[in-house]
Amino acid sequence: MNFSISDDHQMLKDSAQVFLNQQISLKPLLSPGATVRDAGYAANWAKIAEMGWPGLLIPEEYGGAGLSCIDLVMIVEELGRTLTPSPFLGTLLGTLAVMKGGDATLKTRILPKVAVGEIALALAAAEEGGREDGSDRTQATERGGAWRLTGRKAFVIDAAEAQMLVVTARAGDRGARRLFLVDAKQAGVEVAIEPWRDITRQICTVTLTGAEAELLSEGGDDLWPWVRDRALLALSAENAAGLRHVLDVTADYARQRVAFGRPIGAFQAIKHALADMLGQAECARTATLYAAWALSQEDPRARLAAAMAKAYSADAYVEAAHRSIQIFGAIGFTWEMPNHLYLKRARGNAELFGASREHRSRVIDLARAELAA
Repeated sequence: MNFSISDDHQMLKDSAQVFLNQQISLKPLLSPGATVRDAGYAANWAKIAEMGWPGLLIPEEYGGAGLSCIDLVMIVEELGRTLTPSPFLGTLLGTLAVMKGGDATLKTRILPKVAVGEIALALAAAEEGGREDGSDRTQATERGGAWRLTGRKAFVIDAAEAQMLVVTARAGDRGARRLFLVDAKQAGVEVAIEPWRDITRQICTVTLTGAEAELLSEGGDDLWPWVRDRALLALSAENAAGLRHVLDVTADYARQRVAFGRPIGAFQAIKHALADMLGQAECARTATLYAAWALSQEDPRARLAAAMAKAYSADAYVEAAHRSIQIFGAIGFTWEMPNHLYLKRARGNAELFGASREHRSRVIDLARAELAA
């Protein structure tokens, strides 16, 4: 087993870092009342599409790069480090569902357009209350070979920018959970942008009223867990990189800020806090890279690794972002500093696709099943 970073992976990460450092600015968000659109949300998507990132995981036969989950982590880390406002994550999650669950005809129709940024996607999995554990109240009904969906989905990432939605729904009162592809612009779909705490990300509620849908029939019962695990990986990569960025800027500030005649980083309490953050950053990234390797290899422990990475990185990111504001002191609480943006991203990511307590419960269940086997 070798999930270390190769030279090619590092080159991919470095190129993404240079590009995003030049193109992305959070300054428009550093004032009360700012929204994700103020930071070039749509324009950033066009720049990202030019880089070919929407097609990163798409197989070459459908116009993509055909790269692995480890390559994906290199890009998502940099997007998370810079808090890049764009519909990349929503499109990624929808693309994964089409890649795994679509037949050859559907993939030929959709994926080449996604790869060049012509189509943006979104994944609608959570119900009201945020749960995505399979307790779907969204219903799918079939008549004459045609599917229609009725229900409401909450906390949908980037839905307002998407041309197509991937929606989880139940086929009948006790039917199996299935994934469907829905035209987001049809009359039976209503998308509302919610006032999400993280203003670097667009979160929506989607209401479906007899919306026409196409069943993603490939993958069977394993389709949703397969997509969910990769969604957890993407969020873990954002968490790990955001945490490291918070550590770096906080350490720099502690070297420069002088109190009582010394840099505050010379005080033991600050040293301990920074040391704890460093340990968390290293553990979060290691867990994320292991999960990326396991998912790339379809390793039997991949599901366990994804849940562990999400649970640990989410909690560590929230704690580090909070500590950072404390170390910065009064200035860290102001709108003019970006500290609050990282705390809000950390808090938001901690809840998306399941809170840490849910993933720790999943880890216990998976570990018990492995021991019993």
